[in-house]
Amino acid sequence: MRKTVFAAFVLLAAAFPAQAQEDVAEFYRGKTVRLIVGVGVGSGYDVNARVLARHLGRHIPGNPNIIVQNQPGAGSLTMTNQMYAAGPFDGTVIGASFNGLPTAPLLQPNGVRFDATKINWVGSTNRETQTMYVWHTAPIKSLEDLQTKEMLVGAQAPGSTQFDYPMLGKAMFGMKYKVVTGYKSTSDINLAMERGEVHGTLANWSTVKTLNLKQYEDKLIRILVVWGAREHPELKGIPLISSLAKTPEQKQAMQLALARLEFGRPFFLPPNVPAARVKAIRDAFDATMKDKEYLAEADKLKLEIDPMSGEELARTLEEMAKTPADVVAQVRAAYEAR
Repeated sequence: MRKTVFAAFVLLAAAFPAQAQEDVAEFYRGKTVRLIVGVGVGSGYDVNARVLARHLGRHIPGNPNIIVQNQPGAGSLTMTNQMYAAGPFDGTVIGASFNGLPTAPLLQPNGVRFDATKINWVGSTNRETQTMYVWHTAPIKSLEDLQTKEMLVGAQAPGSTQFDYPMLGKAMFGMKYKVVTGYKSTSDINLAMERGEVHGTLANWSTVKTLNLKQYEDKLIRILVVWGAREHPELKGIPLISSLAKTPEQKQAMQLALARLEFGRPFFLPPNVPAARVKAIRDAFDATMKDKEYLAEADKLKLEIDPMSGEELARTLEEMAKTPADVVAQVRAAYEAR
């Protein structure tokens, strides 16, 4: 009798995942999922999101159509605040944000209207390395020049590394940055750089390879410094910003500031989405990261793929919350300076 009851229980338990999968498939079948990019059209984030959108749908049960929309503003805060408050909370909208957004409640709380720990993180397509580069005619020739010559840095908005990292370099190492905000995308900043409005900017190395590779190969742009936790194999010989950190406090602050690069290209669902749909989207994301067609297109566009799962991203955020308060305050003060 006990064996019969146990066998029935096993069969019933096994049926639950299958039923949940079918329910998810039934929900998504024939629907359109919106992938909303909190950055302007033509940016590296936008290109990355559009490549993902072309492949993600076939890994979601029910194979919904996926369209990309752009809602730039306030370093992706506009899009995220709205999605967090108004949804929809049914799994039909996915956000794509700046890499600084997961840590914004900790480091840049002004304007934040969401709890990062309640967001359903889907994953990130890449752990990034940032480069700071200038146009070849700019007076700044090296990292050392930043101590004595003013660099006009093009940026989209506070919350982007294009704004935050120069402000941190200015506060911690006395670098002579002047940040010019208001550009809609990295592509717009590149045009401003060519026109002489700014000297240069920061961008992920994968973005530089997507948007500026020929300029880099033709020596029209010059990389001054790498913002990253480790040396990139394609950028050997270019100094790391972390080499300037000498005191324990400076090293902790740099670790905290550079941690956002591990989030690279984060994607998320708003809170309160049914758990089965969150799991389905996360599983679909993980499967896409191994999809040969997706990887081939990413390689063609020079997009680096080094993914982080949604679960890992959430765990990393929990660890960052344990950073000493005085170190958090130091980095926050730098970001808030004008």
